[in-house]
Amino acid sequence: MAKRDYYEVLGVSRSESVEGIKRAYRAKALADHPDRNPGDGAAEERFKEASEAYAVLSNAEKRRAYDQFGFAGVGGAPGGGFQDFGDLGNFGDVFSDLFGDLFGAGRRGPRASRGRRGADLRYNLEVELTDVLEGTEVQIEIPKMRPCGTCDGSGAAPGTSPERCDRCHGSGQVDLQQGFFRISRPCDACSGVGEIVRERCIDCRGAGRVESEQTITVRVPAGVDDGTRLRLSGEGEAGVAGGPPGDLYVVVSLRKHPLFERNGADIHCEVPIQFVQAALGAEIEVPTLAGKVKLKIPAGTQSGRAMRLRGKGLPTVWNNSPGDQLVHIFVETPTKLTDRQRELLEAFAEESDTDVSPVTKGFLDKLRDLFD
Repeated sequence: MAKRDYYEVLGVSRSESVEGIKRAYRAKALADHPDRNPGDGAAEERFKEASEAYAVLSNAEKRRAYDQFGFAGVGGAPGGGFQDFGDLGNFGDVFSDLFGDLFGAGRRGPRASRGRRGADLRYNLEVELTDVLEGTEVQIEIPKMRPCGTCDGSGAAPGTSPERCDRCHGSGQVDLQQGFFRISRPCDACSGVGEIVRERCIDCRGAGRVESEQTITVRVPAGVDDGTRLRLSGEGEAGVAGGPPGDLYVVVSLRKHPLFERNGADIHCEVPIQFVQAALGAEIEVPTLAGKVKLKIPAGTQSGRAMRLRGKGLPTVWNNSPGDQLVHIFVETPTKLTDRQRELLEAFAEESDTDVSPVTKGFLDKLRDLFD
């Protein structure tokens, strides 16, 4: 099978920049990589073809030779397979630069940090609805791993230090040759750390970390929503072998309140009144999150009416304007009447007609229209 032009393989023009060639190769390699197409021989051949093209066109010297002399300029033959590319061993490094750990590949050379990041932690924090009004500070106890104080997190016994791993020479990675490119894997001798502890610390047994319980102050902002996650950077578990710590995520939930229900920034509550107060009007005290306030009940108030107390709701995290409180009125029917109270109500009923009960009158009118 005739070999295709390298520019045609990558789908780029002959004047394409190096960055453009990298992008084109990355797209094709992602689509045709053998790890993503197990058992697909055609995809593997396309991957090899694109990799061969990229190995030449990403190298300025080889690209000039290819542009001038074609396949002969880079040691290949038009009808042959992958030929002599000299320092192709470095292609694995280029592959790692392009894809990082996407296919398990890693960079060669010294590690920026020998340790691994500590685990993130989660804590479920339940707060009162009243705490959300102005915000609050809560102290919580977190069991977690912290750096060992005896060895300062190194895992080595006092007076000793971790030694460089002989197998990976301190890089934390070992190379696996697969065809024409090289893939790096974490070293199994040192678990990717790059160092081995010969004499272990007796307190942490070489782990560099010990279990502890820490008291942490959590600031719960005013207006926080139920289910909000608060991130405390660096308050998670200590890293392994000197790595950075993880984060702590505090998930806030609101404890059910006996009087109030929340709807966003608004607060709802039900307030009972006597039927005399509903009929004649009255001024009553109603509860709010900040204390009691006076509320005027107009004469003739019906059960179920919602009255708004502006600004008596909750703040929002991103807005200083507070919500409102909605007071839902329900008229309570008296029970266990005295003889005198019953007598008065019976007299009231005899004197009453539908004119003093507009809701009842409207309902009766609808019934007549429906059945007459």
